[in-house]
Amino acid sequence: MRNKTLKSRLLPVLALCLALCAMRLAAQPVPDDNPQAKTIIAAMQASAEEWNKGDLADFVLLYDPSATMMMPGGTVGLDSIRGLYQRKYFKGGMPKQNLRYTDMKVRLLGKNYALLTGAFTLYGNGLPERSGRYSLVMVRSKSGWKILHDHSG
Repeated sequence: MRNKTLKSRLLPVLALCLALCAMRLAAQPVPDDNPQAKTIIAAMQASAEEWNKGDLADFVLLYDPSATMMMPGGTVGLDSIRGLYQRKYFKGGMPKQNLRYTDMKVRLLGKNYALLTGAFTLYGNGLPERSGRYSLVMVRSKSGWKILHDHSG
């Protein structure tokens, strides 16, 4: 009887451990040549090109309509994200500086979600170069991979 009780208590613990291990393995960085990683990285590079052309509307298309961004006061939605970029980083319809993404690493979080980490650099136009790191939760939608949550700093 004691053996049955021990087994009945141990099995759920073992199942939980296996599930956590599987989740951990699934969230490992994938190689850059992974098809999903290539698609996500290409979308980011394309968005930087839109920024550099001065097309803020197309740059923001990489964000899911329900996207949020972490700000000092908490999370904000897409309208606030767009407004932030317009106010702080654009002037006269053009970006104050060019944008470059580097060091991008993708971690798949299941079939339709991914974590993208990397670095950004704002450069040019006689202004001091500024750079930082970001982590983005990406979601696969009918129109491709989109940013669901942005945590840039």
